[in-house]
Amino acid sequence: MPRAKAEFDRRYPYEVYEPAELLEPDAMYRVDEVARLMQDLPPTADLDPETEDRLIAWTVPWLFAHRDALCISDPTGDEPGYFGLREERDDGADTVGTTNGDGGPDEA
Repeated sequence: MPRAKAEFDRRYPYEVYEPAELLEPDAMYRVDEVARLMQDLPPTADLDPETEDRLIAWTVPWLFAHRDALCISDPTGDEPGYFGLREERDDGADTVGTTNGDGGPDEA
């Protein structure tokens, strides 16, 4: 049920990080690590499961909303995919993790 603004002593601007403000350009992060960073916590901060679940629930829509600025890795085994800042070549292709077929970096 909506509440009147007058019921709240203080109200704050709703500010959301942009990916480049939050993530290091040369790093890839799991969803739970991004969730911690969004709360100004270190990626390895210890959280109780309920808090972590809530933060992840807030983070997934943020990841989706910023999908044009992000890249994701393929999951490996039981590990989740990792998210990072997208790097684009002039042709718009994502350069993160591309290879030339023999395991070496793709030379454009």
